[in-house]
Amino acid sequence: MVRERELNVPIFQKQNLTIEEAAVYSNIGQHKLRELTADERCPFVLWVGNKRLIKRRQFDEYMSRAYSI
Repeated sequence: MVRERELNVPIFQKQNLTIEEAAVYSNIGQHKLRELTADERCPFVLWVGNKRLIKRRQFDEYMSRAYSI
């Protein structure tokens, strides 16, 4: 019998975040994150099929430069 091992990687160590993780990480709502990442020019979204991931480092840079969203 093969046991599945759960990997718990802290959010701050992940390269890419789910929308849910990014919402917790940034204190920005999931709806607002979906709205931001729907833009084709969004610098911090990575599409994997229909799933969108947030590139954490690029997201951090974007947020550090943003005045409002």
